[in-house]
Amino acid sequence: MSRPPPPVPSTYTPEKALDDLPGIQWALCEFLHSRMLESEEFCDRMDPNKERLCFANGYGVIQVIKGLMSFEDKDLLSALHHMKRGTSVAAAHRKPPPSLAGRLAGYIVPGLSYSGPEWVAQMTDVERHAELMYAEGLYYKSLVGIVYSGDWLSFIKEMLNMRTILSTYRQLGRYLEAADAAYTASHYQDSEVSLNVPLEDPSIDRHFRSGVYVGLGLSHLALSLMPSRILTIVEMFGYRGDRMEGLRLLGSVGGWNSGDDKDVVPQAEEGLRRPMCDMSLLIFHLVLSTYTFEGVDVNLARRIVEWNLKTYPNGVFFLFGAGRLALVRSQPERALEYYAKAAQCQSQYRNLQHISWWESAIANFALWDVKASKEWWSRLRAEATWSKATYTYGEAACLASLGEHAAAADLMARVGDLRQRIAGKSIPLEKFTARKARKYLAQDNHLVLPAMELAYVFCALSHAPQKVVLEKMIPNIRKALEELGLTEAGCTKAGNGTVKSAQEGYWDNVCLTRFLEGVCWRYVAYPDPDADLDANGRLPVAVDDARQRAELAFKAVFEHGPKIELDHYLVYYAHFEYGRLLARSGKKDEARTHFDLVLSGKVAEVNPAGRKGKYSLENALYVRTHAAVDALEQDRLL
Repeated sequence: MSRPPPPVPSTYTPEKALDDLPGIQWALCEFLHSRMLESEEFCDRMDPNKERLCFANGYGVIQVIKGLMSFEDKDLLSALHHMKRGTSVAAAHRKPPPSLAGRLAGYIVPGLSYSGPEWVAQMTDVERHAELMYAEGLYYKSLVGIVYSGDWLSFIKEMLNMRTILSTYRQLGRYLEAADAAYTASHYQDSEVSLNVPLEDPSIDRHFRSGVYVGLGLSHLALSLMPSRILTIVEMFGYRGDRMEGLRLLGSVGGWNSGDDKDVVPQAEEGLRRPMCDMSLLIFHLVLSTYTFEGVDVNLARRIVEWNLKTYPNGVFFLFGAGRLALVRSQPERALEYYAKAAQCQSQYRNLQHISWWESAIANFALWDVKASKEWWSRLRAEATWSKATYTYGEAACLASLGEHAAAADLMARVGDLRQRIAGKSIPLEKFTARKARKYLAQDNHLVLPAMELAYVFCALSHAPQKVVLEKMIPNIRKALEELGLTEAGCTKAGNGTVKSAQEGYWDNVCLTRFLEGVCWRYVAYPDPDADLDANGRLPVAVDDARQRAELAFKAVFEHGPKIELDHYLVYYAHFEYGRLLARSGKKDEARTHFDLVLSGKVAEVNPAGRKGKYSLENALYVRTHAAVDALEQDRLL
């Protein structure tokens, strides 16, 4: 049951802007309890003119979330309008910059500089919070602006704003470091205090501290995840990303870093941005872990999920986290239960239900229930707006796999026209689905294992239980091999292979089937390291046998790769997956050879007259391969 809101002063003066903090924290709590409209209505009612520092920015953030969930122009425009207003209000509450003479003096006397911690120390509490909210507002406004405009000019403009945002967060972070160091030094006589483990200055309120840490933490994480080509440019401006420092900052807000649940910060004592820190950690450990390995801690994610579900039992965001945690542990049935609850716990923001549908479609792929997955793609196609091309192809691929080719062809013909652009660039996944849809139509309404290929792209195969892989997926692959005139051992069936090999796209189909065969046997031999395996379940296949079958399948892709006509990405992904298989087999040097081949940029599958330009999903593979090399050097399981 919702607790009543705290009293909010009826009159507003900038000097007492922070009196609104309890009210905005109550609104956030309502939002996290899945009472979104109540939260939104409260913020609007408390600040109808959007002039109060906390409420103007809080209401703007709500509109940003709505806009990014829907991708509808009207919602994105509303988010931009309210975030601009919030940023303007924050700017009016900031400490005025010094005069020209004061700025010149700052270059001579460091203590007079307005770009260091001394300048922040001279601010009032309201001015410090305004500085923080100004940086937050610029960040959210930039994010929405990039999505809405969809052109490179806006992207460049907003990237310049990002420089201001990073500089502000770093300045506020240095202020906290200086204040904590001074406080620790003043208490150094206490036998329990060490200068190597600084204390936090209690005079700095938890709301401000949590805001600085979430900004610094996310900026460190974002920079650490950037491709090396972009990172080189960013580093020229003096910005570097330290992933472990970012995770430490985000974890410190909730008290997660010690590993002891007794140190977890209770809700009554947490800072305003603590839930944002917790959700950011869940996204990193449970979603971005698909693309990186360093710093990933699924057990920490479990602790965060369990604590927050006790605090927000009907909180849609943490139910998503619980579902994703179950999926990462290769428990798709349990994941579906959480996604169903997340969809049922609120109906106010319809777009949040679409996230549950998306995740449910992928979880059903992991169970290899293609018919159920098709139903979720169909519902997404009918309602959701994030990526119509992907939803349409998802449904069509399932229909094709179920043998309903007439309905599949009708949907495949629509995929290309549904593509979107962000920052002037095509979305890689939509480009991939459009290519596959064109291929389906060009091949007289035929693709080999389209749903399983899509399941691999969405990492559903890596989260499938071993029993599902053996009893459902591999039989489908055997059937596809037979239709291609091949046997599982790679031999050609008498009279079949010669005729079929002359067909257009035949070797693409062979390589795709062999690739999926290799991936499936790899996960039978070596399940995902975070999978929660059935201790009593005994598989009818020995590990060595499964590993050898995977090796043979990947080598078949390398052998026939030069004959590929369109699906060139398969060879590069096969080198990546074979490298992971070798790494799990203890052959690190051989694994590194395959990873290096992927990263080298060399043409691996065709003669000089073959593929031109990039292959499908190339950037995603580069990110995953760089992460695999790092994991290899750290002796982490792949």
